[in-house]
Amino acid sequence: MVIKCVVSYDGTNYKGWQIQPGLKTVQQEIENALALIHGGGRIEIVASGRTDAQVHALGQVFHFETTKTMEMDKWKYKLNRLLPKDIRIREVSLEKDDFHARFSCVSKRYDYYISLDDENPFVRNYMCVEKRRLDTEAMKKAGRVFIGTHDFTSFTSSKIHEEKSRVRTISECRVDVFDDRIRIVFRGDGFLRYQVRMMAQTMIEAGLHHLDADDVKRMLEACDKHACRYKADACGLYLVEVNY
Repeated sequence: MVIKCVVSYDGTNYKGWQIQPGLKTVQQEIENALALIHGGGRIEIVASGRTDAQVHALGQVFHFETTKTMEMDKWKYKLNRLLPKDIRIREVSLEKDDFHARFSCVSKRYDYYISLDDENPFVRNYMCVEKRRLDTEAMKKAGRVFIGTHDFTSFTSSKIHEEKSRVRTISECRVDVFDDRIRIVFRGDGFLRYQVRMMAQTMIEAGLHHLDADDVKRMLEACDKHACRYKADACGLYLVEVNY
């Protein structure tokens, strides 16, 4: 049977989601817990997508296959007892056999947080800190360039295989302004590696008047991996929800 889990985690102390030999990762911690529940042997989990080192999640989704029968609440209870306190299983559900955490996904939401309080030492693992004044209207104008279906070659890692499509649809790019922080909300049908962090920093640069919306448009239309040299700090990024 196929079991779907929604998990939240503080990415500060992890080298990202994906298992890497000799490194502490979120996937490895969860698979270690599942192995204990199953009495040994690897139970592989499949996530909706990877997150980078120090990136956080409120609603990451993964699935795994098992023949072990147990109530869903008990799965949640046992996993949370075995997992570190900075990884918490929020929901567990039994899904149809054709459910796939990655390929069944229709949209995702990422939030990027910018702290405006340079004197607060407690936000540095959870927000990008920017003490310079940001023009949020300029950020909004820059963000509107990303909305729609585009080739995002200019806003992704050069390591992506040449045959992989870089076309994605962004349905929302919103800037929310609070007294001591700014939140940028990105929603789309999928995101390439580093895409959200590169878009976020580009919007920050627009807020600093280092570029404007026309510059962003030219960068996007260039479809050139060298066109954008910006990438925001990982600690400000959160995978908020995955929709199916």
